[in-house]
Amino acid sequence: MEGEVAGAVITGIVLVSVIVLIKLLSDNKIRSKLIDKGMVDENVKFLYTDRFEYRVPSALKWGIVLIGIGLAFLIGQLVPSDVSGEVTIGSMFILAGLALLVYYVIAKSMVNRSDK
Repeated sequence: MEGEVAGAVITGIVLVSVIVLIKLLSDNKIRSKLIDKGMVDENVKFLYTDRFEYRVPSALKWGIVLIGIGLAFLIGQLVPSDVSGEVTIGSMFILAGLALLVYYVIAKSMVNRSDK
């Protein structure tokens, strides 16, 4: 009985996430088309042009974070089994946080190079 409820909850979360992602992507596409055709005023153009994400790929961030989480799972497998769960979860948070800090440093240097 609990497995069915958990499966339904996970399925619901995945479906809602997919719907939100599709909506965000389509809204961004519509905004880009409106800006390209000049159908908005200059203030709105300023908000949506030359953004940080265009100069630094977001795949870099998620790649570094996923590598950190993978390392955390590896560390969890290497420690004794009586504390492996706690070590895995703790190291996931620590390494994911460190990965975001590394991404910040890399992104900042990429933005500084593109500004020059």
